Amino acid sequence: QVQLAESGGGLVQAGGSLRLSCAASSHTFSTYAMGWFRRAPGREREFVAATNWNGGSSGYADSVKGRFTISKDNAKNMVFLQMNSLKPEDTAVYYCAARRSTISGWHQNSDDYPYWGQGTQVTVSS
Repeated sequence: QVQLAESGGGLVQAGGSLRLSCAASSHTFSTYAMGWFRRAPGREREFVAATNWNGGSSGYADSVKGRFTISKDNAKNMVFLQMNSLKPEDTAVYYCAARRSTISGWHQNSDDYPYWGQGTQVTVSS
């Protein structure tokens, strides 16, 4: 089992950047694939980005491709989401998620992730 804690959210102007962090409490973090999801007010939770167990493979939602970058540091039990060129429509609560997986690919479906953090609020003003 793994516990996840996000940080790094906040208020930023459109065009700005934020770096979200997710700390994991697990001695076997290197065997976990990780994902970032978000939920905007009045909308369902949606996929943002994901990476595989060693960070060697990653994928992104079309809406964030080219602006967001996911990275995983197994030595520090951390996963990050670098968000650049932020837009007001990026405003949401961002969640990191984890699942045990040592396949080469990443996971886009939220149902694939049994472990979730509490979320961190990101607000982008226009």
